[in-house]
Amino acid sequence: MTTYIDLGYWPNHFKRLSMIIIPKPDKLSYNSPKSFRPIILLNTLGKLIEKVIGEKIQFHIITNNFIYPSQLEGLKFKSTIDAGVVLMHIIHLGWSKNTSTSILAFDIAQFFPFLNHRLLLQIIHKVGLDIQVVNFFSNYLIDRKTNYLWNNFSSPIFNINVGVGQGSALSSILSALYLSLFLYILEKHLKNLKIPVSIISFIDDGLFVSQNKLFEISNSCLFCSYNVITNLLDKFGLIVEHSKTEVFHFSRSHGPFNPPPLNLSLDGLTLTPNNSWKYLGFIFNRKLTFHQHIDFYSNKALSLVKYMKLLGNSSCSITPLQKYLLYRYCVLPITLYGFQLYFYNCTPLLYLLKTLGKM
Repeated sequence: MTTYIDLGYWPNHFKRLSMIIIPKPDKLSYNSPKSFRPIILLNTLGKLIEKVIGEKIQFHIITNNFIYPSQLEGLKFKSTIDAGVVLMHIIHLGWSKNTSTSILAFDIAQFFPFLNHRLLLQIIHKVGLDIQVVNFFSNYLIDRKTNYLWNNFSSPIFNINVGVGQGSALSSILSALYLSLFLYILEKHLKNLKIPVSIISFIDDGLFVSQNKLFEISNSCLFCSYNVITNLLDKFGLIVEHSKTEVFHFSRSHGPFNPPPLNLSLDGLTLTPNNSWKYLGFIFNRKLTFHQHIDFYSNKALSLVKYMKLLGNSSCSITPLQKYLLYRYCVLPITLYGFQLYFYNCTPLLYLLKTLGKM
């Protein structure tokens, strides 16, 4: 590994990858590229070396505090649970001040394939890594080749000298570095414009969080923030996928709840909050009771338990020990996904225990 970095060289056979195209299920039409999911196959030894390099780089940038504080992915010991807990903390902190919390969720379209190599190398140099590391990535990012595989069809080999490979062990840390610079600039723009919003980022899924007693004021802040990030992303060569943009409001109000829609004035986009909101696998409602979340994952776990019967037959079934291991490592993680969020409120925790008692 150190030899590759000292030489500033990444072997060509590690730069060759294959991309398998798999149709997404239950699509009405397959005329759009978004109806397919690409699966990237990389050299296993190359992935192992990349993982070691990524661990060392991550240690360096964390000690230098370069990563944006609310960037909750691309690093070790960070997961969707962390993003959910941070969001819960912000919501309950707002409720303690008698304010409601409004969320604008946005998605950066084609984030990994469109990272600018020149800017990425400048960021790596800015972090304070040795010149050998910068030279290594200068060679690592170029002359990459791939071909597409679809059923029995195999395309010719062609160059892909853009972005970073999403299946690569280094893609997470490189994207975290790239996104941190963007988030720091975005935060500075919002502060200069005196827009009181917070930012939470999980790779290319971002949240603007506004807290106020009036939804009209929160919507105004979210509207301004969305325009700022749209213009800033354009300068970075990226765009927001407007079709995935959502707005949601958290409130403890017991009366009629009819928050106004949010007009973003982009291609006539008007966002109306639904009764529930799904983010990183968590299903939220405005009062954070998590009943829909618990019902969804409990039913999913029950279905999995029923499918376990298919693993045996009339003459040879799975042993009790095998059933125990399947239940522990396959069923329980699904049932208890997101239970860390319930501890902010006893009601969903009691509902979960009641549901588990019926299983």
